[in-house]
Amino acid sequence: MTIYALRRLLLVVPLLIVISFLTFILNHLSPMNPAEAVLRAQEVPVITDELLAQASEEMGFNRPFLERYADWLGASLRLDFGDSYVTGKPVWSLLGPALLNTIKLTLVSSLLVILLSIGIGAACALREGRLFDVSARGLAFMLTAMPHFWLAALLIWLFSVKLDWLPTSGMDGASSYVLPVAVIVIGYAGIYFRVIRSSMLGQLHDDHVLYARACGLSKGRIVRRVLRNSLQVAVSVLGMAIPIILGSTVVVENVFAWPGIGSLMVKSILSRDFPMIQAYVLVLAACFVICNMAADLVQALLSPKVRRSM
Repeated sequence: MTIYALRRLLLVVPLLIVISFLTFILNHLSPMNPAEAVLRAQEVPVITDELLAQASEEMGFNRPFLERYADWLGASLRLDFGDSYVTGKPVWSLLGPALLNTIKLTLVSSLLVILLSIGIGAACALREGRLFDVSARGLAFMLTAMPHFWLAALLIWLFSVKLDWLPTSGMDGASSYVLPVAVIVIGYAGIYFRVIRSSMLGQLHDDHVLYARACGLSKGRIVRRVLRNSLQVAVSVLGMAIPIILGSTVVVENVFAWPGIGSLMVKSILSRDFPMIQAYVLVLAACFVICNMAADLVQALLSPKVRRSM
């Protein structure tokens, strides 16, 4: 297991370096001069050639590209992503608190998504073709087809405007989590429970289950074994639920005015605050890679075949 983990880590390091390089060149993919982007973000009324030259000198844009990338990468490893073009404050001082708020929302939502997916998926697989199975799948298709912003608007109208049970926005106590978490869970549990259902149905129709029944094993024992085997197959999919939800909270955070990284990034994109955007892309990509590696390690821990395959 240790050797497998080391091999996976060795594959992750070059991938993160490639991601960091692609993230760094975001500033240079824009048709606008980086120095001009800085001045426009600072709302300078008249941009002259002298101001562009001065900004390029101060920001170090005149230095060689690879030298600037090496300095930026070294600083990023210390969570120093530079200063915001708009506010002039360190990027991490703004990004860190917002990321923490998004992580809180993501962890609560991911936990509920995984638990509901396993529970509903197992129940549907054990009742294949019955009313519960057909109803659950039909309802899931309908709910997952709804756009998040529309579902959020419906929940706000019902529970906040009509019933006055829950707050419409902000992050003030446990009640503020209910509506944003509900929107995320409804959107993703309907997707992931079908993975569990399909995996369990594949196991239930295998010969080893028929043999276990013929040997007189109890139904509960067979179900537990089938569920365990199914989770080994689905763990990589469920493991990626956390970074996927983390990256898709933009709409939910903006609808509910949640002070998270999604809301912050919308403002940064509109103001062309490239240091903020670069930090967001790098942090989010690192979360995807790390969670993917963690899911692979869990799967290897559960299945010796995966460890021997590498």
